[in-house]
Amino acid sequence: MNTNPGSKRVRRSLVAASVAIIGVGGAGSSAAWDDDHHHHMTLHSATFSDGGTLPLSMINTIPGGNGQNSCTASGAAGGNESPQLTWRSAPHETRSFVVIAYDVTAQFTHWMMYNIPADTTSLPENAGTPASVYGVQNGNDFFQPNYGGPCPPMTLEPFAHVYRFTVYALDRFLPIVPTFGDFTPAGPEGLYQELIEASRGGHVLASASIAGHFASVPGD
Repeated sequence: MNTNPGSKRVRRSLVAASVAIIGVGGAGSSAAWDDDHHHHMTLHSATFSDGGTLPLSMINTIPGGNGQNSCTASGAAGGNESPQLTWRSAPHETRSFVVIAYDVTAQFTHWMMYNIPADTTSLPENAGTPASVYGVQNGNDFFQPNYGGPCPPMTLEPFAHVYRFTVYALDRFLPIVPTFGDFTPAGPEGLYQELIEASRGGHVLASASIAGHFASVPGD
């Protein structure tokens, strides 16, 4: 996870603003204006159950000092594959979708895909590979433009982290988040800012979330 204190503070402030403005809060929820249009957008996954434990297929592989995977209690390698996701009942005005995977416990972004076409209602497992054809992928907090699976620290409590997957429906496509100098790919802050601005302009029509948990130590 990111260890730059300054970058972490900026990220926390932007994510806090996102929570307040675009409603990343409740799992399974829709945006506040959703009821006005009688839309109740939903999100489901064939890979994990909402509120359940994330499977090994979604977990990262980062070797520890002993050469084993530091992301799992057993040391087993993870698949590092994004989960299958299906969403339903998006507003008719939808033109694009954004999908974000976020570690609520550590305030860490694992995946960002945007400008997913409006006729898309699902993503298959492992859609978050580099150069994915399903949408534009922004950099995550591993500084990679793809899905980076969970790897909660074994030495910091709470050991069990909550991972929230949220899909946003927008009535437009978002501008491509620009890079800055040698900082490539573009970091999560840029896309969060685009979402905040889109929400202020009334362009975020609805959202829905599901969440799972995972710990790298046994018994959590």
